[in-house]
Amino acid sequence: MVRINKDLLAFVSRLYETESFNHFFLENYSPKQSLIKQGKKVFSVFIIKSGIAKCYLSEDNGKDFIQEFFSDGEIFGEIETINEHLSFCSIEAITDLQVFEIKGDKFHKLLRSNSKFNELILKAFANKVKYKAIRHGYNQSHTIEDKLLRLMNEFPELLQHISKQDIANYLGVTARSLNRTLSDMGKKFDLM
Repeated sequence: MVRINKDLLAFVSRLYETESFNHFFLENYSPKQSLIKQGKKVFSVFIIKSGIAKCYLSEDNGKDFIQEFFSDGEIFGEIETINEHLSFCSIEAITDLQVFEIKGDKFHKLLRSNSKFNELILKAFANKVKYKAIRHGYNQSHTIEDKLLRLMNEFPELLQHISKQDIANYLGVTARSLNRTLSDMGKKFDLM
C-alpha cells in the first residue's frame, strides 16, 4: 500500500552526502502541496527522504483514482523525464514531506555515468510494474473488507495518516461504501 524503496534511498542519501557535483538538492513540502500536476511538464525527478505522498489520476468525470501511496525511497517523475512526456498523474504530499530532487538533465547524466544508480532505477521500474499487477489482480477478486484488512495489516496506522476519502479513491470505491464496510468491520472485529 505505502511503497518504500530502502536501497534507492540509502544510495541517494550517500550520493547526496558525498557528491561534489551537487546532482541532488533537498526540498520540503507541506501536506496537500503538489509536487507534480497531471498534464504538466515535469522538470525534475523526486525521491522521498521522509513522509508520505499520493499519486493519483483525476478522471474526466471529476473523480480521483489513487494509484499509489509513496514513502521513503520511492521515486516519481522518472517516467515523464525519461519519455519527455507530460505527467499522466498528480503527486501531492499527505504528510510533511522531504524529497531529494534532481533536475532532468542531471538525472539522465547520472543514469549514463553511474551503473549502480541505473540498476536501482531499473529495479524501481520493475517493482512498480510487479506491484501494480499484484494489486490490480487482488482488487479485482476480493471484497472491500478483504482489501481493507490487507491494507490495515500492511499499514497498521492507515486511518491515522491517510484520509478515508483517499483510501476510498485508492480502492476504487465510494466513501460511503468504505464507511459502511468500516462500520461492519468495527462491529465484527472491534476496530472502531
